[in-house]
Amino acid sequence: MISLAAQWLAAYAGDFLRTRGYALDADDLEDFNLVRNAALTLLALIIGFTFSMAVTRYDQRKNYEEAEANAVGTEYVRADLLPPDDAANVRKLLSRYVDQRILFYVTRDQARVRQIDADTAKLQADLWSAVSRTAAALPVPVVVLAVSGMNDVLNSQGYTQAAWWNRIPVTAWGLMGLMAISCNLLVGYGDHRARALILSILPGIVSISFFLIADIDSPRGGVINVLPQNLIATSQFMKSQRLL
Repeated sequence: MISLAAQWLAAYAGDFLRTRGYALDADDLEDFNLVRNAALTLLALIIGFTFSMAVTRYDQRKNYEEAEANAVGTEYVRADLLPPDDAANVRKLLSRYVDQRILFYVTRDQARVRQIDADTAKLQADLWSAVSRTAAALPVPVVVLAVSGMNDVLNSQGYTQAAWWNRIPVTAWGLMGLMAISCNLLVGYGDHRARALILSILPGIVSISFFLIADIDSPRGGVINVLPQNLIATSQFMKSQRLL
């Protein structure tokens, strides 16, 4: 709404300046149209480039969710390589761990997210302690393989967190907003048929584009989010294994 209002005011400010100030003659109007069209083209390119950045980050979050689920599922199976008591302990911790990872994806309350991060860190420490203690007592290749799988589990969570922190910079949003306001100012100044509908078209289109980009770029807000489908499937697989 702020973006729409700012652009709409800029368009009407341009119209006001044209009607109250310097009127363009035929020669100036030709040069003005060239500058305006170039500015609109540049705005379209910037919006397209920013949209591509947002989609790339969204795809990255999806890929890391899949990689995280694969790492957890693989380690759950590799727990068979550990002694029975240690294997049971690791599987129990992994089941709790995957539940926390699912909550990480679906929770939007920041206070709750901080608690989930703390619980996840504690479970990671317990998981690593469980496999490293076994590896120290029984340093054989099959146990080392289980330790390597646990390392992948912990690394995958770190990659996921880095992807969620990777957002479109605030400076990029500021420059894009400034460009949009400038273009609307030029449109309002050069449109000799200034009417409410005409001066509202460009602000509406650009604002919708901004909303879509912001929605895709926001991992936890909006309506377009990464659903932990692979982690949920992994959790269901673990539960089915426990019932056997």
